[in-house]
Amino acid sequence: MKARVFVTLKNGVLDPQGKAIGHALNGLGFGSVGEVRQGKVIDLELSESDPAKAKASLKDMCEKLLANTVIEKYEIEIK
Repeated sequence: MKARVFVTLKNGVLDPQGKAIGHALNGLGFGSVGEVRQGKVIDLELSESDPAKAKASLKDMCEKLLANTVIEKYEIEIK
């Protein structure tokens, strides 16, 4: 089973990398770009065949390692 985890900063947390990306895009002539928030995508392949168990395991992975839950939020997508 394949899964994808999207990790992004929570609302209200400053995103200096997103600001730098937005500034660079504006400098390249993409003036219609407003606020930019950046994050990360993690693709995983799991041997689990039960989607409910896989989602529970992925949630545990996110809470323990993949996301800093103090400042980041995550979304799990099972394929």
